[in-house]
Amino acid sequence: MGSIPDPGELSELTQPSFDEFQRQTSLMTSCTLLWKELSDHFSSLEEDLKHKSEALKRKIRTLDTATSDSLRLLDRRETSLDATLQIAFRTLDTRRTAALSSFLDEHADDDGGEVDDATGLVLKLKSFCLRMDAFGFWTFLSAKKKELDGLRAEVPVALAECVDPAKFVLEAISEVFPVDKRGEKPGHDLGWACVLVLESLIPVVVDPVIGKSRLLVTPTVKEQATEIAETWKASLEERGGVENVKTPDVHTFLQHVVTFGIVKNEDLDLYRKLVIASAWRKQMPKLALSLGLSQQMPDMIEELISKGQQLDAVHFTYEVGLVDKFPPVPLLKSFLKDAKKVAASILEDPNNAGRAAYLAARKEQSALRAVIKCIEEYKLEAEFPPENLKKRLEQLEKVKTVKTEKRKPAAVPANKRTRASNSNGGLMPPAKAGRLTNAYVSSFPAAPTFVRSPSHGQYPAALPPYPSPPHMYGSRSPPANPYAAYSPEPTPAIAGSYPAAPMNYPAYGGYGNVLAPTYQQAYYR
Repeated sequence: MGSIPDPGELSELTQPSFDEFQRQTSLMTSCTLLWKELSDHFSSLEEDLKHKSEALKRKIRTLDTATSDSLRLLDRRETSLDATLQIAFRTLDTRRTAALSSFLDEHADDDGGEVDDATGLVLKLKSFCLRMDAFGFWTFLSAKKKELDGLRAEVPVALAECVDPAKFVLEAISEVFPVDKRGEKPGHDLGWACVLVLESLIPVVVDPVIGKSRLLVTPTVKEQATEIAETWKASLEERGGVENVKTPDVHTFLQHVVTFGIVKNEDLDLYRKLVIASAWRKQMPKLALSLGLSQQMPDMIEELISKGQQLDAVHFTYEVGLVDKFPPVPLLKSFLKDAKKVAASILEDPNNAGRAAYLAARKEQSALRAVIKCIEEYKLEAEFPPENLKKRLEQLEKVKTVKTEKRKPAAVPANKRTRASNSNGGLMPPAKAGRLTNAYVSSFPAAPTFVRSPSHGQYPAALPPYPSPPHMYGSRSPPANPYAAYSPEPTPAIAGSYPAAPMNYPAYGGYGNVLAPTYQQAYYR
């Protein structure tokens, strides 16, 4: 028979180990953590896939909408083409008839006379446009900068009379764009006139049915405009590069590209650099949008801020609707802070010791005026009250006025001149007495005022009235040597009547005479 195990021995064999229990517990904990990590990972993947799926669906919907809009626009362009052509042909016939009438009119070639009012200005511009006289139009327009505000409304009206407005404009601005043909000394900058004409052309060449999406510019003229733009870009390095090119040239080029619809995607970087370099121009934000830079606007605004052009950045933010992303008030305050730093650096500059205060005040004044104007333009008075800025501006104006008054020399009356003493202690005669042709033309009043010369004593007795002068005093020619009759000896006191002056005696009597004539009184008072 088999042996029966001892109960005590059995209990020793089956006793659980505490170490094993801890091992099992640790394993369960690791598995739980691993499960949680895997669960979180798959949940994250699921969320990412869900977000990407939603984004993809949105893009598909956007593409569908864009495709529908494009197809609808193409259909509209196609269906409106006949109507546009009919309108263009009628307009062309009207312009051609008007141009022929202007040539046949005997007064059409009369370019004389000045234009005194707005009506005459429009008629003159229309006359050039009807005859397609681009050079005459440009010469007339470039001389009317003072009437710039009125020209903005009148030039589009005049350009509408051209048979081919786009070609006419290219010929008109060819005098200065893309290359100035006026020689080494071109004179006044005419970039303003180029921009004015190019801006005025846009409403004339837009499609009358579908608007700006189609410009009525012939392929030949568009190709010519493209060549002009390429010529300007090729000469960019000669103009000093993007950073140094003149702002009027930049504005003209960008407006030229927009007006003729020749924007190129490969030139977007160039457009951006040019816009940033001339961002202070008022039209630059709108031009940037027309050039296709809307997607780059946030980066451009940040670049302007980093360069210290916060004021320009504010204009860009309002133009593209990024006010929430770039609040204007902090930008304006930062602009004023930078201006004060610059003013302080000017005061510390030893090279401008004499004018440091004036230059610093002018810098701060300019910044204050710009910020106040910006606040008023964008209605920011509630967020940034301009009262303190205006008070500070008034203070600077007062300080500037006081310093200007201090710098002014003491006013000396025009009728007093300090003359150097001669060797005999007498005063020199007036500087112009010997060289003015009419120095001796005088009516010699009957009762001249007697004055006391600093080099003579008091006269012992009153003198009788001045005798009638010799008739030579009426001559317009002075004596050949007006100082010949001066005597260095002191003149004895005269008790009797005053003798008539000899014929060769100078008109002012010399310093030996006790009488001071009328026109010398101012020098002794």
